[in-house]
Amino acid sequence: MLGTGRADLEQMLRQFETQHRDKVRGWVGFSVKMAHRITAGVDILLMPSRFEPCGLNQLYAMNYGTVPVVHAVGGLRDTVQQFNPFNESGLGWTFDSAETQKLIHALGNCLLTYREYKKSWEGLQRRGMMQDLSWDHAAQIYEEVLVAAKYQW
Repeated sequence: MLGTGRADLEQMLRQFETQHRDKVRGWVGFSVKMAHRITAGVDILLMPSRFEPCGLNQLYAMNYGTVPVVHAVGGLRDTVQQFNPFNESGLGWTFDSAETQKLIHALGNCLLTYREYKKSWEGLQRRGMMQDLSWDHAAQIYEEVLVAAKYQW
């Protein structure tokens, strides 16, 4: 876990690390280098942000093969499509309001897939890594939208 914020949550992070030394590492603070190392080395990225105008961490995560579980706000909503197990589509899990039960439900479904449905999990990782997030691709999509809008009149 990495981050800063409310003092009580920072203390809880330190306490988790003390209690579960073999399973949890807490990093209170922020370092871009450390964020990339952690993101590249974990299986799941949890981003319960209440506000996220853009969101790059989920993009980095998917590029590394790390599956995101995000609160569907701002750029997180725009970049993480909900996993659909019936047609093997989507890039991760989203929850639509910043409520504990919604987060637990999304994370629970994610962990179930991780444990029980390895092929689906590998598909999530593969789709995330195969996305074309280049400026050329973004410009092409933008141009298509503009051309389509032009001929709507």
